[in-house]
Parts: sequence; structure tokens; C-alpha cells
Amino acid sequence: MMFPRDIFAGRRFAVVGLGRNGLPAAQALQAMGAGVVAWDDKPAAREAAVAAGVTVARPEVAELEALVLSPGIPHRLPSAHPIAAQARAAGVPILSDAELLFRAVRAAGSAARFAGITGTNGKSTTTALLAHILEGAGRPVAAGGNLGTAALALPLLPQDGVYVLEMSSYMLERLETIRFDAAAMLNLSADHIDRHGDMAGYARAKRAIFERQTAADTAVVGFDDALSREMARTLRGAAARLVTVSGEGPADVWAEGTMLRDADGPIADLAPARALPGAHNTQNAAAAAALALALGVSRADIAAGIASYPGLAHRQERVAEAGGVLFINDSKATNADSTARALGCHDRVVWIAGGMAKAGGIESLHPFFPRIALALLIGRDADMLAATLATHGVPFRDVGTLEAAVAQGWEAARGGAAPVVLLSPACASWDQFTGFDQRGDRFRALAGAIAEAAARPTSAEGA
Repeated sequence: MMFPRDIFAGRRFAVVGLGRNGLPAAQALQAMGAGVVAWDDKPAAREAAVAAGVTVARPEVAELEALVLSPGIPHRLPSAHPIAAQARAAGVPILSDAELLFRAVRAAGSAARFAGITGTNGKSTTTALLAHILEGAGRPVAAGGNLGTAALALPLLPQDGVYVLEMSSYMLERLETIRFDAAAMLNLSADHIDRHGDMAGYARAKRAIFERQTAADTAVVGFDDALSREMARTLRGAAARLVTVSGEGPADVWAEGTMLRDADGPIADLAPARALPGAHNTQNAAAAAALALALGVSRADIAAGIASYPGLAHRQERVAEAGGVLFINDSKATNADSTARALGCHDRVVWIAGGMAKAGGIESLHPFFPRIALALLIGRDADMLAATLATHGVPFRDVGTLEAAVAQGWEAARGGAAPVVLLSPACASWDQFTGFDQRGDRFRALAGAIAEAAARPTSAEGA
């Protein structure tokens, strides 16, 4: 369904940052009757917005009801964007488009429910899995936010619909009224410290997903790391019902072998779920199951949804196979903790890593270093990663580009080094790519070309 065209009539917003999130937000606000002025520091983005029918100009913040700031643009640390600084000085709210989606849905008269998912790792998989379960159960569902479709570009859902939103810490900083009927915080490890100041600031941003919840709501918290367990402890006195989840041990929803369980018995067998390998995905599945139960989905529909889940691109995605060598695209692994989850799924790999390293680099991966037959390093911070690998005696080469890494990875793997070539960079991609998705797409294309060439008959075979 379309939103009514007068929901935001007579109200004025500025949208700053016109990428994947900002431009759809500006267009949606206009379609709902708002006065919108948009800005991006990049001329090409401004030109694209003008072509899309959006008014582009530097906003006068005093005239605004709110500033919608794209998630990647800071409003405080490490340094505020000048327009954000002006808005804060003028007392103008700085909001996420998820906040405005919530307001629009309620203004349209829909009681559709909201499920929010955050965490350092696993939130995209859990978001997609929950949406898949709900869709299979016949519920009207729309998924987006930090994953896929921008929040304000999602359609208006009917009364029994569910919005499933992946919420980054950047988005969670900019909420005022949205209340999640079911919310999950999966895990916490060091990430985005420059944006939040320290781990305490990062944890506060993540905890915001539970703000404004009532006794009718459910708070789901991972129980497999110390920081998440501490957050669960602080939530025990809150209004919402607390459900802990684990892929490793006792919790309210946990895995016993391949079986997800709760106090009422089995929920789903994970054995058929090939797209959910590893203990971390067991926890993701437990979280999705807990959220689905809170939203009224039957255990049978949850089990069917988990078994049929197809997986996400760039998350331990099997993209090609050639000569007994499997190529796995885990480009979404932009920090060491996420890469640890991928390395833990394989006994022996040729590992492609590198890009723009996060605080702490890859030292925390040392328990997995014996699994690495050869590391092929790319990108800006290859030297930093190389120093760590050298200290631990891991064979490596600094090859510079992804093209070189895939070619050399194939040669090493088919020579017997390992049966898997794994792209799991443990680094951001912006030094060489527009994002992890472009990096993963390029890996998929390179691996596919190798598999296609390997499948061609030789001249002797074709004679």
C-alpha cells in the first residue's frame, strides 16, 4: 500500500547525505507531502538528486522540523558535519529515517508491528531470516533499514503487518518515539569506536533499541559474550519481557546439538539449514526464533522458515566451485570478530583479507591462524595485517588487489594448500571499493570466471 500523500503536509525537513539511504528518504518525504530540501557534499550525488526531482540546496536549519542525516555522516564524533552542528546549536532534532517511518505508519492509522535487530555482527542474517519466517507464515512483512531497502522507502503495511528493521548503532542514536514490539541485540565487540567515543558509548547506542518498550513487548539479548550478558542483566528490571538466546549454552532459547529449544520443547532442527553454518548462525537462528514467537508465529512455521532460508549475499556465500576448490564470499566481514566466525567454519583455508583495518586489527584472530594455509593481503592496511601474521608465523603475501588475490588463491588451493578460498576481509572496503557489496560482487565474478574456465573441455577433450 502507498502512504497517504498528506501525512507530512506543511512540515519541512532537510535530508543530508544522498546515497542509498538519503535519496530514497528525500523522495519518500516529498511523496508524503513534506517540504524537502536535500544536500550532499558530493556534486555527483547532488546532480542525481536533481534528476530524481528533489530540491537541492544547503538547508537553513532554523526553518526545519528535523534534519534527516544519513547514518554514515556523524553529528557528534569524530567531528560533526557542519550542517549537523548547526542543527544541534539551533535545537533542531536529528533523526533516522526509521523514526520517520514509524511516525508515518502511525499517522496513516496502521497498527503494524515493528521488530528491530542490532548487534555488532549477525544483524543482517537475523533480519533476513526473521522476514523470511514471517513471509512463509503468511504475514505481511517489509524488511529494510541498514539492510537493503531504506526504511522510508518501505510500503505501508496493514494492521497485521510487521516491519523488520536492521538497526545500526548510527541509526539508533537518532530515534525519538519509535517503539519496537520485539527487539534483539545479538552481540557486542569493538566496532565504530571513533563514532561513539569508547565501548561504553557504543554499548549505549546499541541498548537504545530497547528504549520505550512496554510490558507488552519483548527484548531478546544474545548470551554468548560478556558484554551482551551484562546488558541482559541490566534489562532484567525493565518493563519488556526479556528472552536470552545462545548458540552455545544455556539460555531461554538455546541449541542442543542441532535442535533449537526453549522451556516448552523443540522449536526447529538446524540440520537442514545449510545457509546457517557455525555457532554464530545458531545464535542468529535462536534470536530470529525468539522474535518470531514473540510476534505470534507458530513453531511449525518457524521450523519451516529456518529450513528453507536461502542465505544472504556476501555472508559466507558459496559463489563457485572449481576442481574441488570452494570459493566463499564473506565480504560483509568488515571486522575481526565477524571474520572469526567464518574462519571457525573451516579446517583449512586460503584466506583473502585486507582493506581499511578496524581498531585492534586482526590480533584477536590468532586462535584461528593454524587454519590458514596462506593469507593473501589486499588494500590500504595490508602492512598492518602482515605484521600480525608474521609475528604468529602465518604464511602470507601482500598482493595488493582482489584480482591478484583470487588468481593466486586459486593457484595455491588447486595445488593442495586448502580446499577453500575464503574472502573474509576483517576490514572495511572503502579504500578500493564503494562498499563491501561491490567487493563481494567482484569476488563472485572473479571466482565465477575461474570456475567457468575450469569447466571448459581442453582441446584434446573437445577433439
